[in-house]
Amino acid sequence: MLRLSQLFVRTLRDDPADAEVPSHKLLVRAGYIRRAAPGGYTWLPLGLKVFRRVETVVREEMDAIGAQEVHFPALLPRDVYEATNRWTEYGDNLFRLKDRRGADYLLGPTHEEMFTLLVKDLYSSYKDLPLSLYQIQTKYRDEARPRAGLLRGREFSMKDSYSFDIDEQGLQHSYDAHRGAYQRIFDRLRLPYVIVKAMSGAMGGSMSEEFLSPLDVGEDTFVRCTACDYAANTEAVTTGRIDTGSTEASVASDVHTPDCGTIDAVINYLNEQAPRYDRPWTAADTLKNVVIMLKQPDGSREPLVIGVPGNREVDMKRVEAHVGPAEVEPFTDTDFESYPMLKRGYIGPQILGKESASGITYLLDPRISIGTAWATGANKVDTHVINLVHGRDFTADGTIEAAEVLDGDPCPMCGAALQIARGIEIGHVFQLGRKYADKLGLSVLDQNGKQVVVTMGSYGIGVSRAVASIAEAFHDELGLRWPREVAPADVHVVIAGKGDDSTSDFAEALSQQLESSGLEVIIDDRVGVSPGVKFKDAELLGMPTIVIVGRGLAQGTIEVRDRLAGTKVDVAKDDAATHVLALARSTP
Repeated sequence: MLRLSQLFVRTLRDDPADAEVPSHKLLVRAGYIRRAAPGGYTWLPLGLKVFRRVETVVREEMDAIGAQEVHFPALLPRDVYEATNRWTEYGDNLFRLKDRRGADYLLGPTHEEMFTLLVKDLYSSYKDLPLSLYQIQTKYRDEARPRAGLLRGREFSMKDSYSFDIDEQGLQHSYDAHRGAYQRIFDRLRLPYVIVKAMSGAMGGSMSEEFLSPLDVGEDTFVRCTACDYAANTEAVTTGRIDTGSTEASVASDVHTPDCGTIDAVINYLNEQAPRYDRPWTAADTLKNVVIMLKQPDGSREPLVIGVPGNREVDMKRVEAHVGPAEVEPFTDTDFESYPMLKRGYIGPQILGKESASGITYLLDPRISIGTAWATGANKVDTHVINLVHGRDFTADGTIEAAEVLDGDPCPMCGAALQIARGIEIGHVFQLGRKYADKLGLSVLDQNGKQVVVTMGSYGIGVSRAVASIAEAFHDELGLRWPREVAPADVHVVIAGKGDDSTSDFAEALSQQLESSGLEVIIDDRVGVSPGVKFKDAELLGMPTIVIVGRGLAQGTIEVRDRLAGTKVDVAKDDAATHVLALARSTP
C-alpha cells in the first residue's frame, strides 16, 4: 500500500500564483504535478498513477477494435515534413533544431507523415488492409501563451491513431470503429462529452468531429440545437436561415456623416438626418468591413477585408480556421499608411476585391446575400453610403463563415434556436482521405493489380489533457474527487486517533484486508500531523472512498466518506471491510 509517511508528495494550502483554472490549482496543490518550465510539467507519483490509468483505458479500447500500438521518436528529420510542406505551414508553432552536423530536425507536433511512410515501407497490397496503428507519444508545440496547466501546454501526451483502407467505404468503417471506441473511453473515464461537427484545419480531409467536454473553462465554443441533434464547434457552424435584410431598390447615395467612425454613431446619425420610411435604422442594416492582415507560412503578408452585418463582430478564431495555414494579424497604423485607399471607420466594398483597383481580397458573410441593400462606408472620411446593393453596386471574391455566432441563432438543420456553450477538446476524429498518401506516395495494388492510393483516417485523444479535464469535471471546494477508474487508489485510510497502538493497529489491519481483497489503499500513517491536516489532505487528494479511524473506534465505529457522492456514515468496525468493499464495487 501507499504510505503518506513515505510517499513523495507535498500538499499546498495556497493556489499557485500562475494557476487560472481549478484543475491547474488542484493538481499542483495536491502534489500530482509540478511546473518544470512554461507549458511543461513534471508528473509526480500520484499524478503519474492517474496518467497511467487513463492510458490503460485508452489502450484497452484501441486494442479492442483491432488497432496495433507502435511508438515513433519525438525527434524527427526535416525532409519528411518538407514533403508535405508542413515544415513551413506550421510556422512558429514548430520546435526546430539542428544537430552537430547542421542537419535540421523538429520535435514532433503530430505524426501523420511518419505513420504514412511506415506503412508505405512495409505494405504494398490490398490484402494488407484494413490496418489501424496507434501510439501514445509526447508532442511538442511552441504555444505562444501556454496556460491552464495541462490544458494548454508546449509539451503534452497524445494518443494518435491512423487507419489505412483501400476505399471510402473502408474508411467509413474504420472511422465508425474509432468513434465508438472514443465513446467507450470517455464513458469509462466518466468524462461528460458532446460530439460536434468540426473544421479539419491544417489536418485536411473531409469529415471531422470533435469530442468536447462541456466545461466552462474550455477554450472551445460550441453550439447545440434546442430542437434537433445538431451540434458544432462555432468554427464549423454554417449560417442558418438568412434574414435578407433591406431590399430597397433606391439608388445608392452618399450621406455626410461627420465624426461617425463607429456603427452606433452612424445609426444615431442616420435616424436623425436620413430616416428610413418604414422603420428606424439598426446595426443589422449596416455592412461593417473589417480589415486584417494574413501572414503566410513563408513570411509574406497580404490584407483581407471581411464584410459582416454591423450587429455582429468578426470571430477571429473562425477566421483562423478558414484561412489556415496563414496566421491572422491585426491591421496596424503602418499597414493603413501602406494602403491609403482604406479609410479607417469608413471602409466600403466599392473599392474592394481582387479585380478592383485596390486588389485587396474581399469576402462576405453569407447574410450579405445578392440583392440586399446596406448602409456602409463610402471610402471617404465622414461619409457613408446608403442603399448600396450587393450584386448591383458591389461584388465580392466569395463568402466566409467568420461572423460571431450568437445565442439564439437559427440552426442550419431545422431553424430552431441554437444554444452556445464552452468545452474542452478531449478528442478529434478526421477522415483524412488521400492527402498524405498522395503526397508521400502510399499506394497498394488492388484486386485487379492496379495501383490505388490508400485512404486514411486520423484520430487523436489528449491523454494528459484528459487528466486535467477529469479534474475539472470532478472537484469541489475541498479538492479533487477522482472517479474510481482513474483514481491513484480506491481507499484513503486516515489514522486520526491519538497515536495509540489500538487505532494504528486497526487501521493497518483494515488496510491489509482491503488490499488482499483487490483494492488499492493509501494510508495516512504520518506521526505528528494533526487530524485536521490529515482530513484536509484526504479531501484534497480526492480518493473515491475515505476511511477515518479515530475517536469513534472506542465506541466500535469508524467513519466512511464517499468522496464522489459527498456523503459520510458511521460503520461498525467489524463491518468496515465488507462495507468499504461493497461501496468500492458499486461506484464507478
